[in-house]
Amino acid sequence: MSMDKAGDRRLDVLRAIVSDYVETQEPVGSKALVERHSLGVSAATIRNDMAVLEEEGLIRQPHTSAGRIPTDKGYRFFVDQIDQIKPLSAPERRAITEFFEQAVGLEDVMERTVRLLAHLTHQTAMIEFPAFSQSGLRHLELVPLGSGGAGATAATPVIKKVLAIVISLTGRVDQILVDLPTSLSENTLNELATPLENLFGETSTDQPDSSRTNQDIEAWLSTLSDPDTRESAQILAEAIATALAQGQAETRIVLAGMANLARAGDFQDTLTPLVEALEEQVVLLNLFNEMREPEAVSVIIGQESGHEVLRDTAIVSSRYDATGASAAHVGVIGPTRMDYPGSMSAVRAVARYLSRFLHQ
Repeated sequence: MSMDKAGDRRLDVLRAIVSDYVETQEPVGSKALVERHSLGVSAATIRNDMAVLEEEGLIRQPHTSAGRIPTDKGYRFFVDQIDQIKPLSAPERRAITEFFEQAVGLEDVMERTVRLLAHLTHQTAMIEFPAFSQSGLRHLELVPLGSGGAGATAATPVIKKVLAIVISLTGRVDQILVDLPTSLSENTLNELATPLENLFGETSTDQPDSSRTNQDIEAWLSTLSDPDTRESAQILAEAIATALAQGQAETRIVLAGMANLARAGDFQDTLTPLVEALEEQVVLLNLFNEMREPEAVSVIIGQESGHEVLRDTAIVSSRYDATGASAAHVGVIGPTRMDYPGSMSAVRAVARYLSRFLHQ
């Protein structure tokens, strides 16, 4: 579309058609545009503009009525002409801040983020877990279990089972039952907790290679003179390392507001396969892997996704950053008949607040 005076007017007509169709889900006619919008021209001129927009593939006539609806190309042109993303209001920003301040741990942050975004946009919200290059230890607690057995007394219980409570820097909590190869006293077990916590905590954020961590573990084990204690300490260290590695490798997506897809009423026969695809997460994970562009907000409309199951959807997403992790995505998915300015504003704001919170 040329951006001369007539082109600017046709862009206004396209914007009005998008606005009305998003709101009403009904094809938009020239009479409705005259009544609802101050376009400054006659209905005849608007009809001519609509004919040009249709020739350019930006709108189409779904049936024999006089009304038109935007095409995917029309939505794309509309989105590309959004000059500035409107900031959220002060109450909305305050609500986001308070929402994050109440979060405890990464799992809670992810759940809160998608619930908040679904509420703000009335779409289905989704967030990709960050992939941490290093997943370090924030806190370790070794809880003795099953004290007793040969050599045990009331004063000096003997321990052969330990519950290791591992809290990583990401907020992930793992509870691991460890069978010790030899019996330890409770005092010895307590003496192992602090060096283990320091060992994994100190090497988690500033060392790019886990091999140094392994070397540090070997060096620490060599300082333990008692063979039985050294063997049990190695078992505990391996259990902690495994738990942290699992947290580091975690790749998944959290969703909220799935019912909004049904409420939209746009999917009809495609709703079931769409929901199944979102729940399986493979399509979204593949899509996010392909979306590494640096834009503050990305919009994928209809067939642009390259996935047939998403052909009737629009996805608005933004990247967010977590300390020690590669950038991941947060966004919303809904029908192409979406409030793009509002969704883009909410997604960008939530991504920024989330990044700020995770860097604290």
